[in-house]
Amino acid sequence: MLFKNHGIIERNSMILLVGILLVVSIGGIVQIAPLFRIEQTIEKVDGVRPYTPLELAGRGIYVREGCYSCHSQMIRPLRDEIERYGHYSLAAESMYDHPFQWGSKRTGPDLARVGAKYSDAWHVQHLINPRSVVPESIMPPYAFLEGREIGIKKVVDKHIVAQVRVGVPYTQADIDNAKTDLLAQADPNADSEGLQARYGGKVNVRDFDGDPSKVTEMDALVAYLQVLGTMVDFKTYEPTKAENLR
Repeated sequence: MLFKNHGIIERNSMILLVGILLVVSIGGIVQIAPLFRIEQTIEKVDGVRPYTPLELAGRGIYVREGCYSCHSQMIRPLRDEIERYGHYSLAAESMYDHPFQWGSKRTGPDLARVGAKYSDAWHVQHLINPRSVVPESIMPPYAFLEGREIGIKKVVDKHIVAQVRVGVPYTQADIDNAKTDLLAQADPNADSEGLQARYGGKVNVRDFDGDPSKVTEMDALVAYLQVLGTMVDFKTYEPTKAENLR
């Protein structure tokens, strides 16, 4: 009946507008409603944890410099992507990313599994002069990161607090020890027991930029890059029944 009288709807702008709003509203509810139960829709995966203060600072630099505009962080479940980049991305791997860095444009390669693929020295050199390690690269240099010390107070007072407000489960102990943990992760000679107790024994602890005299933005960005894709052990990971149906 509706399809036979569609001419009435098309000729009456108000009826057409109401119809459009109704359809859009239904579609929006279908997409948005599940997000109110997001904690039940994302599979819990062993190993996935919130970023350490140093990694979180590095992620902030990554976003600030617009790295997401050329690099995605999502491997699709397609054969060519899996063979090139590794296991397809899991929703749980991005559960503490605000905002997530999936992206849809790849001027450079996907970075979802770049962690531990290259040495710290390679990353530092690549950021200082990209073409010295990748001759065909069109990435701009980020050598200035070497000379910029991390704004520790900003990381502790703003970045971590902001993450807590959007649901990242940092505890009060994490917040109270954020400055100590940030400094300890970039110093292999520091006492990192507290850091590893809070974030796990697999946390990378070392001087990332090669300059132990200070903690720089280069330290933070490299620490962030080196953790990408390393939290989940895919040698022991078993997909759920839903993933097996893909």
